[in-house]
Amino acid sequence: MSLSITTILLVIFGYFAILILISRITSKKADNQDFFTAKRQSPWYLVAFGMIGATLSGVTFISVPGWVGGSQFSYLQMVLGFLVGYFVIATVLMPMYYRLNLTSIYTYLDKRFGTYSYKTGAGFFLLSRTIGASFRLFLVGIVLQKFVMDAIGIPFWVTVLLTIFLIWVYTFRGGIKTIVYTDTLQTVCILASVILTIFAISKNLDLSISGMIAEVRSSEFSKAFFFEGGWSDTQNFFKQFISGAFMAIVMTGLDQDMMQKNLSCRNIKDAQKNMFWFSIVLFFAKLLFLTLGALLFIFCAKNNIAIPEKTDLLFPTIALEHLSPIVGIVFLLGLIGAAYSSADSALTSLTTSFCVDFLNFDTEAKNDRQATRRLVHIGFSFLLFLVILLFWKINDDEVIKAIFKVASYTYGPLLGLYAFGFYTKKQIKDKWTPIVCIASPILCIFINKYSKTLLFGYEFGFELLLVNGLLTFLGLWAISKHE
Repeated sequence: MSLSITTILLVIFGYFAILILISRITSKKADNQDFFTAKRQSPWYLVAFGMIGATLSGVTFISVPGWVGGSQFSYLQMVLGFLVGYFVIATVLMPMYYRLNLTSIYTYLDKRFGTYSYKTGAGFFLLSRTIGASFRLFLVGIVLQKFVMDAIGIPFWVTVLLTIFLIWVYTFRGGIKTIVYTDTLQTVCILASVILTIFAISKNLDLSISGMIAEVRSSEFSKAFFFEGGWSDTQNFFKQFISGAFMAIVMTGLDQDMMQKNLSCRNIKDAQKNMFWFSIVLFFAKLLFLTLGALLFIFCAKNNIAIPEKTDLLFPTIALEHLSPIVGIVFLLGLIGAAYSSADSALTSLTTSFCVDFLNFDTEAKNDRQATRRLVHIGFSFLLFLVILLFWKINDDEVIKAIFKVASYTYGPLLGLYAFGFYTKKQIKDKWTPIVCIASPILCIFINKYSKTLLFGYEFGFELLLVNGLLTFLGLWAISKHE
């Protein structure tokens, strides 16, 4: 290993010391308005840049470079779809959120349909984000455990407990007001890690910037657009592009975690500027990760390095064991930044949603039930800890990924609810909404499992989200009131 354990631990604790310092500065005299909305005073450019780190997350940081080996640059098709989705968010969803002056975006469902729909939508968010945040932290925790904690005899549960405790420490006072600033730092670390690793590999391979680009283009990994496989191909351009657009809408525009940052901007114009610039920078950030993935495989081939059986470990293995100590240090900072930029905002948004949607907090009151809000924050911290340990106990990649996929299904009902609310004027029998929204993802699991038999060999990819949303929409139509 290029880095000693002592150096790695100093880097980790130094990083958290900076986060806690930022927290102390930003959370002085913080109240509930700061925690939930930052008093709607966040600079739009900081929100835009910080959202890059939150969107990339540990899954992108660890997994996307490894995917290149099997999927080439096909992920870029979905990223192009993201741009369409972000445009819809900026021009359709965000104006409505600002017009209604929402703190929790699920309050819209209460105004449009009623209490049952409102609680159902918020409940699906809590489920999705709890599993999603836990999965992302779990992935990063495995890397830290393998390369750091195992060497000094610290068990996995202690690693996780310490990790979540540190997140709680720097978020429990300032909430979203603090996260706008910590996410900015963490985005810098993520992008610096990727860029430095790219340059380090290029130098090792004796490639200039133009030579590196030519090497990647001429490699077997650079194919980005897939048309020839038809609709049965999970990498088909149209399937990935359309799925990307709707994935962006539901996982950003209908997600309290991502929207809470946008709603902390001063006004709708600032929030829209944030969304437009964020989408442009994110496109190039994703392209950097794909380029890094190709270079990692090229580097391994030219240096006779065995590809790890789990390609999620490819980036950390090369950065920590085969490149310079400086690259290893910056990689660690990027890894931690990727994990915590999504986990800290997830913890804050879970707390916000539960307090506003289920405990009926008055978000305009500065000090309303602060002790209760802090207890909820602790409760969700402990819940994340338990779910991560459950993943560790299962210790089966396929089962864990299946659980994560089930969590992604739960965004379908949100898509159906909002689409029905936006594009029809119908009222529904509100008490039936939970049944419709639970039945839709269950049907999708069945459809996905037997699609090859039922649909003449068709295999679903991310577009299953659209089916899920459509089933919810049709179910809501079925329970709509006759006018």
